[in-house]
Amino acid sequence: MSLPPPPDSQAEAGPNSDSTARLESLITALQTEIIQQRTMIATLQARNAELERQLGLNSGNSGKPPSSDGLKKNPSRVRSLRERSGKKTGGQKGHPGKTLSRVETPDDIIDHFPETCSGCGRALTGTIATDHTSRQVFELPEPQPLIVTEHRAHACVCGNCGAETRAAFPEDVTAPVQYGARLAAVVVYLLHYQLLPEKRLAALMADLFGVHLVTATIAGMSRSCAVRFQGFAAAVRDHVAAAPVKHMDETGFRIGGKTQWLHIASTIWLTFYRTSPKRGSLLRNVLGIVVHDHWKPYYTLKGVLHALCNAHHLRELQALVEIEKEDWARKMQRLLRRACHASNLAREQRVTLSPRFIALIERCYDAILTDGFVFHEAQPALISTARKRRGRVPRRTGHNLLRRLRDRKLDVLRFLSDPTVPFTNNLAEQDGRMMKLRQKISGGFRSVDGAEDFAVIRSLLSTARKQGWDILQALASRPGRLVAELQVA
Repeated sequence: MSLPPPPDSQAEAGPNSDSTARLESLITALQTEIIQQRTMIATLQARNAELERQLGLNSGNSGKPPSSDGLKKNPSRVRSLRERSGKKTGGQKGHPGKTLSRVETPDDIIDHFPETCSGCGRALTGTIATDHTSRQVFELPEPQPLIVTEHRAHACVCGNCGAETRAAFPEDVTAPVQYGARLAAVVVYLLHYQLLPEKRLAALMADLFGVHLVTATIAGMSRSCAVRFQGFAAAVRDHVAAAPVKHMDETGFRIGGKTQWLHIASTIWLTFYRTSPKRGSLLRNVLGIVVHDHWKPYYTLKGVLHALCNAHHLRELQALVEIEKEDWARKMQRLLRRACHASNLAREQRVTLSPRFIALIERCYDAILTDGFVFHEAQPALISTARKRRGRVPRRTGHNLLRRLRDRKLDVLRFLSDPTVPFTNNLAEQDGRMMKLRQKISGGFRSVDGAEDFAVIRSLLSTARKQGWDILQALASRPGRLVAELQVA
């Protein structure tokens, strides 16, 4: 039978229980603080990884332009994403090449005769010449003044009825004094193809041809050319929209101090540019296959198939290899390169890839995706660094790319089964480079009309270059004749 505790021990129980409660409360507070600190550390780590990724991006592993790399370019940032072919650098066997060659009928001949004999010093003349060697110098002609042509519309009086009839001037002769079509073509070519600013263009015309133009005259020539070729641009637009395969892209354009959008739609024969205040204003009545960079609004186009730009995929995979060190990305990069190489060889030999080879590529593709998903599913959950927690669960960049490659597999690999589909969307991006260069030179356009005129004229110039036309002759030609001569396939 146990005895009751002594009075002193009962008195000591109160302070001990209070101390235990305080300790438990302190432990709970510390545990809460530890959880909060762990959450903060994870958030800071995610933010740090995000910032390090941004610092690691460059023109070689993302869509950033080369100008953003800065002056101190790391060689690894500018190396090509292509694998080594084993061939020597420079022109390959069979390349036509271009070099300066002699002509059979020179425009001018200058004879040089020795004045004295090298043996005895006696005077020599050209009448005793026996043979010669020749060298040819190719030179620009001296700048010539403008050719002035006066058109005279004569009036004749009919000997039968006495009525006076005056001849009509040519339709392109509309003023008492004006510049001709050839000069206007040169001005528009220098302004919109070589992208010279108006003041420098005026200085060039004065230095080379003695023609003193003011900027208002240059702007008027540009405006007249754009109005004249609007029908040509519309015809190009319709041909591009109906083409079996077309490339589409868009880029920001500064117009009137605001960011608007330049839309590019092109084929290997045609280029159409247009401006719009909205990025999502896509070309209408599009048929066939659209090659693009996976911008989601392109998937709202009805009745078309899609092919994704694998140059974008290679750059994104390169970033995952360099920054996140994800092994699946290296494997996928190698697979896409080899598939591209096989496709190019088949296209050169005018054959199609065998279904067995395509199936092999697809099996490897699926296996790499499986490895990538296993890798990302084993990673800890990603903590969002954004203030708002609404929306979908955040995923890593590599995980998002995996989902795209899985969900858009047919569009990624369409180049294997269809020889007309290219591996990249480089055509549209190349067609957009000169437009961005124009913006870098001038900073943008003051008005919407100026930007639209530029888009029309560049549609003509880019298409003329692809068609193999003489650009100056195209600028001076009738639009209807050019439309009839368009090669669309």
